[in-house]
Amino acid sequence: MSVSPRHLRIHRYAALEAGPRLIVTGAVHGNETAGTRGIERVRAEIEAGEFDIVRGAVSFVAVTNPLAYVRCRREGERNLNRRLQPTATPQDNEDRIANLLCPLLAAHDVLLDLHSFRSPGQPFALRGPADNRGTLEPFAHEQAEARLAAHLGVTRIVDGWLDAYAEGVARRRERALTPGAVHEDPAYGVGSTEYMRSVGGCAVTLECGQHDDAGAPEVARHAIRQALALLGIADLPLAPARGPFECLTLAAVVDRHAEGDRFVRSWRSFDVLAAGEPIARRADGSEVRAPAAGYIVFPDHGARPGHEWFYLARPSTRTLSAPAPAAGRAG
Repeated sequence: MSVSPRHLRIHRYAALEAGPRLIVTGAVHGNETAGTRGIERVRAEIEAGEFDIVRGAVSFVAVTNPLAYVRCRREGERNLNRRLQPTATPQDNEDRIANLLCPLLAAHDVLLDLHSFRSPGQPFALRGPADNRGTLEPFAHEQAEARLAAHLGVTRIVDGWLDAYAEGVARRRERALTPGAVHEDPAYGVGSTEYMRSVGGCAVTLECGQHDDAGAPEVARHAIRQALALLGIADLPLAPARGPFECLTLAAVVDRHAEGDRFVRSWRSFDVLAAGEPIARRADGSEVRAPAAGYIVFPDHGARPGHEWFYLARPSTRTLSAPAPAAGRAG
């Protein structure tokens, strides 16, 4: 598939009968192509007449960051999945994408955002917060997200992203190493799913597997078909939820401070940590140890100083059930 970094290619199928509006995004990070391949497979099935869009609508953005995609790297000029918001004064490639993508998200009810990760590991999903009226991420569609997450074909469900990110922002401000940097703004933690929730929809991120895992595109394809079936957009068979589910919450984010900061071993996401276990050593010789038993998530061996290095997770107090499917806007 040829891709131009000068436009977004959006494929939309709108049924004559009213129903929910789903948007599926791939390659928000340009080197994460499992979602792109999964979207291509589902679109080929629709075009071949293997199934039809019969209610509502679905939009596919197979390559959400074309510049990053053609460069085969995570970012074009910066991380599209941070500080995602429209702006009247776009400064870079990702700002210009956001000015197209944010209104597109707002025109839909449900987002399925497809990603992959660097190290080997099993696919997992990230959901939003519990229903709340707080200031950080007010939300009212927890059960709708639970239904979607439960049917995507994975059993590990992670929450707590924005809470952990905001806590990390507070610690960055305390250290005051780079005053005024965008990553010291809580809004910098807002990506596609957080923006979708802010405009009244619901959203789930699916991490489909390792970047180069040959099975990851099929994970994406299955999830897309499940979402279409669950929402009643296509008359496809809905596979049952695969529980029991392992529900985790991101408890904290730890930043890399200097180029000399190093992990003590080659960590993979969801490696188990014992309380007090050494995780990394700072350039000044101090150790970073696990404050409690749990897991390491998203260890980034190439993190830049002043940016997130890894997350710590623990069992979530929130369980996941799979209520009967319900069509309509977010629950």
